[in-house]
Amino acid sequence: MGRLAQQYKRSGRWVRTELDKVVISNGQIAPQSVVIVADTMFLKRTLGVCVMRSAHLGKNLCWRVATKETTDVYQQCRSELEGRGFEITAAVIDGKRGLIEVFWDIPIQMCHFHQIAIITRYITTRPKLPAGQALRDLTLTLPRTQQHQFHTHLQSWYTKWESFLKEKTLNPETKRWFYTHKRLRSAYRSLSTNFPFLFTYQRYPELNIPNTTNSLDGTFAHVKDLLRIHRGLKKQRKLKLIHEILSK
Repeated sequence: MGRLAQQYKRSGRWVRTELDKVVISNGQIAPQSVVIVADTMFLKRTLGVCVMRSAHLGKNLCWRVATKETTDVYQQCRSELEGRGFEITAAVIDGKRGLIEVFWDIPIQMCHFHQIAIITRYITTRPKLPAGQALRDLTLTLPRTQQHQFHTHLQSWYTKWESFLKEKTLNPETKRWFYTHKRLRSAYRSLSTNFPFLFTYQRYPELNIPNTTNSLDGTFAHVKDLLRIHRGLKKQRKLKLIHEILSK
């Protein structure tokens, strides 16, 4: 804000007034078949923006302000796009629970980097247990392996460590048993559950589906960088700036 005031040799109040007058164009793109990348960026704990971007056009097609990352906001974006005449042929998602139901009728690709991040949250970047080390090493091969190879290796891992995963420990206070390696079990379950969506891009080569949400992640980083430069904006002005950036 200060830079604009200096550039135009006006007061900060004048700059804010002029910004409030600006009408942002939607910059709508002609309806067509698109592979979309869908994700939500949060600026604050209760202020986020859900965005659907064309993977091949490199354009953001639809976005909505959201207080939480719910399936409803994704469904609203999808309905809006289809209402405008777009045909969504595939979707790349971050694996949030419930999103599969939003895109159940089209090919869904789970972002590899998000899957790796999920496994990292469960077993860290440096697992102490050999089983965890082996599972992390396998997970890191996701972007450069074939579906049948990954499936074979995942099955082999489970066969080798099945008994280990079933080990239980007694809580001396509650007298209840719990799985000793709960987080490792959760990591394996995540890979197993998401497996049908990890190699969709290989099963539909004609659609040229990305295996990550990288293009949208880059957009989010750009938005946050610009907002940091213009920090201190009120919510409505901040949203107007976001709208302007996303519509480019």
